[in-house]
Amino acid sequence: MRSARLRLALSVAVVAALGITLAAQQPMSPTEPRGTQGEGPFDRLVIRGVTVIDGTGAQPRGPMDIVVQQNRISEVRSVGFPKVPINPQRRPETGTREIDGTGLYVMPGFVDLHVHCGGGQARDPDYVYKLWLMHGVTTVRGVPCGSMDWDLGQRELSAKNQIVAPRIFAYHRPFTGEGWDRSKPQTPDTAREWVRWAANKGIDGLKLGAQDPEIMAALLDEAKKHHLGSTAHLDQMGVVRMTARDAVRLGLGTLTHYYGLFESLLKDSSIQEYPVDQNYNDEQHRFGQVARLWDKIHPRGSEPWNALIKEWVDRRLIVDPTMTIYSAGRDVMRMRNADWHEKYTIASLWNFYQPNRNAHGSYWFNWTTEDEVAWKKFYQVWMSFLNDYKNAGGRVTTGSDSGFIYQTYGFGYILEFEMLQEAGFHPLEVVRSATLYGAEALHEPKGTPIEFGIIRPGLLADMVLVDQNPLENFKTLYATGAVKLNDETGRVERVGGVKYTIKDGIVYDAKKLAADVAAKVVAAKKR
Repeated sequence: MRSARLRLALSVAVVAALGITLAAQQPMSPTEPRGTQGEGPFDRLVIRGVTVIDGTGAQPRGPMDIVVQQNRISEVRSVGFPKVPINPQRRPETGTREIDGTGLYVMPGFVDLHVHCGGGQARDPDYVYKLWLMHGVTTVRGVPCGSMDWDLGQRELSAKNQIVAPRIFAYHRPFTGEGWDRSKPQTPDTAREWVRWAANKGIDGLKLGAQDPEIMAALLDEAKKHHLGSTAHLDQMGVVRMTARDAVRLGLGTLTHYYGLFESLLKDSSIQEYPVDQNYNDEQHRFGQVARLWDKIHPRGSEPWNALIKEWVDRRLIVDPTMTIYSAGRDVMRMRNADWHEKYTIASLWNFYQPNRNAHGSYWFNWTTEDEVAWKKFYQVWMSFLNDYKNAGGRVTTGSDSGFIYQTYGFGYILEFEMLQEAGFHPLEVVRSATLYGAEALHEPKGTPIEFGIIRPGLLADMVLVDQNPLENFKTLYATGAVKLNDETGRVERVGGVKYTIKDGIVYDAKKLAADVAAKVVAAKKR
């Protein structure tokens, strides 16, 4: 394994030697037509005998038959009881395509609320899209995926199912986009002008930083007038003037990552007390110091802690933590040696992960045990807040931000499930975060009912079918499966991996998608 990884790194050694930053913006490869990939949609697809985990948090139920007509669910019918033969008279009529779901579990298609579509690291959107789909991700929120016009074009191609891709929602940064005059000063007036311009272009929402207060207020106010959503990465350069509390009071819809949360709870200072040699452009400084906030805030259960939770629940803030993307900070060796890299991490992405002062998120210049201990303590506090927020009625969602920090697309998303369970979420709560709550985050700003996110008649036919109980072990959702001892044979085997991903009524064989991705990785190594 180690020698194989060495060959993988050497295959792109020339790039590293030249010091090229793979995060730099480069043109994305054109996406390939869908062609014959995936089956359907069908006049009548019937999935028989499955156990349904419907996304609401309700307990599993089965056996159930699900009928899909074209791209929408038309019927979800209970057809019997476990371990009892099913009476044929209870079943729906035959479909033009049938799936025997005996022993399978079905969930709504997963929603990843924080994605980028590759850029300089991967450059091949088909590779990224298939990694998502083979892990059951049927909807993504690009923050952004790529440039504005490219995103909008990909969104349309996906909506028409002309490419193999999840459904795409396009969120973009203020004052960006092809055709916007970037020489204009950034003022509250031009902020409103940009929102109107971007809304006319057709974006779905805003990806905010920690803008100056008067500009943030203008952006959020104008966005609501045009039914645009909002999510914010409250970056460390601006968070001193725009904490998460400040942004939520101005109308922010989704808080992503952890930025601004801890700064809203500082106990003995008004700003983080950085070392005097701190330099934000040194990314080990930037990310290493984040974790040193864990004991600088009001503790769990204190009045400020509880008051912040109550305020955010009352304001219906959605928290999209993306714990997965920073998890290597707790144990970089584990993430560097994750099971999937050898087969599924493409060469350019693997190279991008290596310590490199020119590449964003590749900050392992001298990562120490002390750094990892600080991050472990930081996660304990962060997870406590998320669990308390969920228990108070707040909505926590699933986002991955993969493509950085040893997190490969799709795999990093499933890791978020495991981390939410570590935080104290019941597996059914995790699935709800990944489905219903993600759908609500995307539809509420538009003022429209959800179109996906739970398994119900009338909604879009987005579903994930697996042959292991995901509530028992989320590791079975990884394309690499979960390691398990077969007591009958005495052999160690891998079980699981998504069997089918259904998007818009189109049935994708997830194992076939995984094989396509693996072939791309092999071809990239040869190049």
